[in-house]
Amino acid sequence: MQVKMSRRRFLVGTAQLGAGAAFLSLDIAQALGQNEGIGRSLIGELEGPEVITDEAAWPTSFSEAPDLAARVSASDLPPVIERIGKHPLVIKPVHEIGRYGGTWRRAFTGPGDIPNGVRNASGPDNVLFFDYTAQNVVPNIARGWETSVDGKETLLFLREGMRWSDGEPFTANDFVFWFEDIYQNREIVPSESDVLSPNGKPGRVEKVDDYTVKLSFDEPYSFIVEVLAGYTDLGGSSSAGYYGMGLFAPAHYLKVFLPKYGDADKIAADAAAAGYDNWVLYFNAKSDWALNPDLPVVTPWKVTRPINEAVWEFERNPYSVWVDTAGNQLPYIDKISFGLAENLELVNLRAIAGEYDWQERHVDIRKLPVLLQNQQAQNYKVYFDPSDHGSDLMLSLNQSYEADPEIARWLQNVNVRRALSLGIDRDELNEIFFLGIGQPRSIVAADSNKYNPGAKYGKLWATKDVEKANALLDEAGLTKRDGAGYRLRTDGKGRLTFEIASYAGALLPYGEMSEAIRTQWRVIGINARVTEGERNMVNTRTRNNDVQIFAFTGDGSDHLFTFPWNIIPVSAGSPIGPLWGAWYVNKGQQGVEPDAVMKEILAKYTAALVASDEDRIRLGKEIWAALVDNVYCIGGVGLSPAYGGIRVVKNAMGNVPARQYNGPDAKTSAQSRLMSVFFK
Repeated sequence: MQVKMSRRRFLVGTAQLGAGAAFLSLDIAQALGQNEGIGRSLIGELEGPEVITDEAAWPTSFSEAPDLAARVSASDLPPVIERIGKHPLVIKPVHEIGRYGGTWRRAFTGPGDIPNGVRNASGPDNVLFFDYTAQNVVPNIARGWETSVDGKETLLFLREGMRWSDGEPFTANDFVFWFEDIYQNREIVPSESDVLSPNGKPGRVEKVDDYTVKLSFDEPYSFIVEVLAGYTDLGGSSSAGYYGMGLFAPAHYLKVFLPKYGDADKIAADAAAAGYDNWVLYFNAKSDWALNPDLPVVTPWKVTRPINEAVWEFERNPYSVWVDTAGNQLPYIDKISFGLAENLELVNLRAIAGEYDWQERHVDIRKLPVLLQNQQAQNYKVYFDPSDHGSDLMLSLNQSYEADPEIARWLQNVNVRRALSLGIDRDELNEIFFLGIGQPRSIVAADSNKYNPGAKYGKLWATKDVEKANALLDEAGLTKRDGAGYRLRTDGKGRLTFEIASYAGALLPYGEMSEAIRTQWRVIGINARVTEGERNMVNTRTRNNDVQIFAFTGDGSDHLFTFPWNIIPVSAGSPIGPLWGAWYVNKGQQGVEPDAVMKEILAKYTAALVASDEDRIRLGKEIWAALVDNVYCIGGVGLSPAYGGIRVVKNAMGNVPARQYNGPDAKTSAQSRLMSVFFK
C-alpha cells in the first residue's frame, strides 16, 4: 500500500484532533510526510492462528486455568477432559503457547454496540468459520462437513461430548429445536431467510443422529458452506440469536419461554413484569447473548454483566471446547471488560492514554499522529488492518423514497446520481478525514477481489468532474437556479435540497464527512441538509422509507454473496431502497418492484447462491459492474484501515497478529482466534 502525505495533509489532519494534538515530535511529522513512513511501517504481514484438523496432531492430555482447576478440586466442575469432549477444537497460536490470567480492557458505546462483543468475545460460535485470511472455510463449532455430489445436502459433524456453558450436552437436538420451534414460528421469525431458502425454495434442518445435522435443499447449494462461515443469519447464536436466527439454540433453556412448551399465561405475565409488550420480545431478550447472563452459550467467554450496564463483562466459559496445541483449555484470558464510553472522543482519549489492552473498534484514524506519539510512553503499539471493501465512506441513495415526489424523481434518475458522484472531491475527503491513507474510488471491492469486474470500475463515475456533472444535471432538466447558484425544484417549491442522514457516534465521523460533501456540491448547484441520529432511530427512519441519502460504509461487500447488505437491497432495512428490499424478501408480495437494472442484479444475486463457483464469479463481476455504473451508492474513499482497522494493542499482550484481515464477514478480530491471545 503506497501512501503519500503532504505537509498540507499533516496540518489538516492535526487540526481535527483537538487539544494536545498540535505539538507533535519531529520524527512523527517526518514519518507522516514520507512515502515509506506511516503506511509501510504500520502494515505488517497478514498472519494468524491455525485450526488443527488432523486428529493425529491433537494433544493427548489437557490442562486448564487455575480458577477452573480449583473448582474441579472442590467438586464444583467435572474434570477438563469431560468438559471439552472427545473432539476439542485445537488451535495452533500464531506465535507461542500462552499463559493464563488477566482481564482484557476494551471500550463499547452502549446497547447498540453488539458487534463489538461478537467480534471479540464470541469465538465466534459459527458452526464453520474462515481461517485468518478470510478466504478459506475451516471447521469451528462443527468439527467438519460433507456436501453431497449434487450439492443438495450438507452434513455437519458435531463434536462428541461438547457441552453448553451450563454443562448440558450440545447436540443435533439444539439445531432441530431452533429450526422447528424458533425459525418456523412466524411470530418470532416473520419470513424465511434467503440464505436458508436459496432461489426462494425453503431448506430443511434435520437430525441424523446426536452428532450429525443434515441441511437439505431442493437445488444445489454448496455455497451454504460459506454462508455458515459468514456473518449471516446462520452465523451462530451470539450474533443472530436475539432475532430468532443462528442455526442452533439451547433447547433445554429456551423451551420454557415458548407457549408451545410452557404455560402461556405465565409467560405473558412474566413478559409484562419484565417490561416487554409481548412474549416474542421477551423470548428474544432471553435468547440475546449480549443481554442475558443466564443464557447457555458455546462461546469461549460468557456474559456476566449485560450490555445495558456501564460495564459489559465476560468471563471464561468452563465448558469451552477450544484448546491449544499443548492441551491447554482456552481462553487464556480470564475476563473481558468492556467499559462504556459515552462518545467516540472519549474512546480515543482513553486509547491514547493507554487505558485499553486491545482496541480497534471506534478508534479514529484522525487521532493517528497522537496515537503514534504516545506509543512508547503508554506502552502500546499501533497496527494497520486495511480493508478490501471499496468504500469506507459511501452514500446510499434511496431508490424507493416516496415522501417527496420531486426528491424521489431525482434520486431515481441515473444521470443525477452520476452527477452527484462526479461533484465530490474525494482527494480532499481523503486528506481531511483519512490522513491521505485511503484511496479515492467507487464502491467496488479491491482489484484483487475475485468478483472485481476490472480496474476501470474503481474510478468509474468516481473522479471529480464539475463540468460533466453540471452538464448531466442540465440535461436532466435541473436548469433553473436561485440567486445563490443553487438549482431549483421543477415543481416551483424552491431550492432542491437533499437530506444526508448518518449515525451519531459511528466508527467514522459520517456527519462531518457529509458536511464536507454538502460544501463540495455547491459548485454543481446542489444543496444538502445533514442530519445525525442515534443508530436505532436512524434505522427506524430507514425502515420507514424516510431517509433520502444515507452516509455509511460499504464494509463487508468484499464478501459479496454472504455480506451484501450494504450494497444490494436484500432486506427491508436497506438504505438503497427499503421498499425494494421488502419486495425482494417477500417475493414480490410486498414493497415496490425495483427498476429493471436492480431487478436483474437481484436475480443474478439469487442465481449465484446456487451456482457453480465459476458461474458465481462471473455473476459477481456482472453485479459489480452494474452497481458501479448505475451509482445506486456513491463511493468516496476506501481500501484503508479507517473503518475498524486502526488497532491499538498493549505490548503486554501476546499472540498479536502483525496484520489482520479486516472485514465483518470474518467478524474481525475473531479470525485471529482471540481465545489464544494472552498477557505475557
